[in-house]
Amino acid sequence: MKNIAPKLIELFKKGYCTPKILALAKRLREPSTTLHYNIKKLEREGAIKSYKAVFDYKKIGEGFCAYVLINLSPDEYGDPEKIAKDLSKHEEIESVDISTGDYELIIKVRTKDQDAFYEFVKNVFSKRGVIKTKSIISLKQIKTEFVEL
Repeated sequence: MKNIAPKLIELFKKGYCTPKILALAKRLREPSTTLHYNIKKLEREGAIKSYKAVFDYKKIGEGFCAYVLINLSPDEYGDPEKIAKDLSKHEEIESVDISTGDYELIIKVRTKDQDAFYEFVKNVFSKRGVIKTKSIISLKQIKTEFVEL
């Protein structure tokens, strides 16, 4: 059989997942039509943005995870969303948060290994607007996306 797992993983990362309505209906003891109506309503209202698979990242070749704290240059400090949106375009970046405190941005990065992370840091964070970074390496993830691993 043809192995399309890498293609599926990429689509799942982009939100091509759907809820299991019948399993939810059984668990909640509600008709599937009631669930479908409520889910569609939540989607229309924007309460549900996307459905995403939760991966064992080691098994899909993305086992290295780091949080990068970023200080912006004074000329970019007034518009952190601009830098955040530019950074979010990189597929290695899983999340971007604008924060308060000592750092303006918190970035969650996933790569294959530390060498790939090093190349990513060299190529991405050397851009205009970023004056200082601090990386925190995740040794083991216990819970993600509200799912215990």
